[in-house]
Amino acid sequence: MAQQQQISLPAKLINGGVAGIVGVTCVFPIDLAKTRLQNQRSGQQIYKNMMDCLIKTVRSDGYFGMYRGAAVNLTLVTPEKAIKLAANDFFRHQLSKDGKLTVFKEMLAGCCAGMCQVTVTTPMEMLKIQMQDAGRITAQQRVMPSVVTTLKMGGTSAVLCRSYNTNPAPQVMRLSATQITRELLKTKGFLGLYKGLGATLMRDIPFSVIYFPLFAHLHQLGKPSPEESVPFYWSFMSGCLAGCVAAVAVSPCDVVKTRLQSLKKGANEETYNGIVDCVRKILKKEGPGAFLKGASCRALVIAPLFGIAQVIYFVGVGEILLGYTPHSIYSS
Repeated sequence: MAQQQQISLPAKLINGGVAGIVGVTCVFPIDLAKTRLQNQRSGQQIYKNMMDCLIKTVRSDGYFGMYRGAAVNLTLVTPEKAIKLAANDFFRHQLSKDGKLTVFKEMLAGCCAGMCQVTVTTPMEMLKIQMQDAGRITAQQRVMPSVVTTLKMGGTSAVLCRSYNTNPAPQVMRLSATQITRELLKTKGFLGLYKGLGATLMRDIPFSVIYFPLFAHLHQLGKPSPEESVPFYWSFMSGCLAGCVAAVAVSPCDVVKTRLQSLKKGANEETYNGIVDCVRKILKKEGPGAFLKGASCRALVIAPLFGIAQVIYFVGVGEILLGYTPHSIYSS
């Protein structure tokens, strides 16, 4: 019973919120590159890789262009990460028997956490993706052919030259998350904010099922003895490794989710009618390799993000602020 009193849900919510804000601030530029790389279609390669994307973004939009969409992410990541991490802790605690969990129950706790978080994750990523991808659309417009000169002879015509728009790239439309939200509510209603919900569930539930049990076991390996605490660096490394594995494992689902949630398409880009249609069209036109677009970027985003999150949990910022004794469910 004493252990149960040490588990404070409000403290865990604070821990998750703080972890989310710190983590997003550190890795958001890589997340922006991931979104733009995932939305690229075959034959329309604006960016070669993550570094090329970031360099071109800085050149066209300045340093803060890498943080396009960060405001909405920072605003909503607090409840999103708080729900995800606190829900997992809560379900692990409820499912544990004498402080022990079977692997199945660990996976079940992760599954429940993933289901809870999508209430915030879906609208957050819906808005974030529109803002992150605006620069890619603008860059694509710059390299589209603008004038085609043809020579007509009899009933046939031949292309003599094709000129390209060499003017400075059009300015990215500075739409705010509030404007996008209003437009979605006006045109599609409240459910418009939850476009791609199925794909988000398809990504986040398996992620949590993989991540949380893997982290728990990696974290336990760093415990010097039953009486001693796991070192800070081990918590960070465990979070990074577990996050990296889970992120790469569900990367195909993340590609599908990103495509479905991108409202504004570039020239000649496909539209999709649901998950199955999206998967079928990507396979047909871009091949299986397209499902791993941005996988390395996603791993680079998720690994430090969850490494930081677990260190925040280890420190127990929420417990300190509320006057409780810091306690992690993983230490039992």
